[in-house]
Amino acid sequence: MSTLKDKLKTDLTASMKSRNEVRTRTIRMALAAVNVEEVAGKTARELSDDEIIKVLTKEAKKRREAAEAFSGAGRTEQAQAEVDEQAVLEEYLPAQLSDEELGRLVDEAVAETGAAGPQAMGQVMKVLNPKVAGRAEGGRVAQAVRARLSA
Repeated sequence: MSTLKDKLKTDLTASMKSRNEVRTRTIRMALAAVNVEEVAGKTARELSDDEIIKVLTKEAKKRREAAEAFSGAGRTEQAQAEVDEQAVLEEYLPAQLSDEELGRLVDEAVAETGAAGPQAMGQVMKVLNPKVAGRAEGGRVAQAVRARLSA
């Protein structure tokens, strides 16, 4: 079993004992999402830590988008619940790249591929995605690449 999944299960037990409802609910949801991903496809398989991080990143993004939707609709209580769940999920994710670090990686990828112009975005993204995996959201990366290539 992956170490991240073990940590989630251990933390679930601890949060249940401490009666932390938000943490318990969030970790249960995360483990359920991991289990769904493990049995998706033709055969069941064990996810690696990297694959679990992708699942948790997806779940954190769902929470962020739901919080925005709730706050836009004036439902602050539900929005706060989503923000709280997102904060719990982010404890298990690698630290996000700062704008400066992302910019530096984009510059390196552009130099490595020799890309020029917006039509070369796919080449740059292919080189850049493995370097930023889990540490920056795809939309943010694409925006940085687009800005760099159009400059």
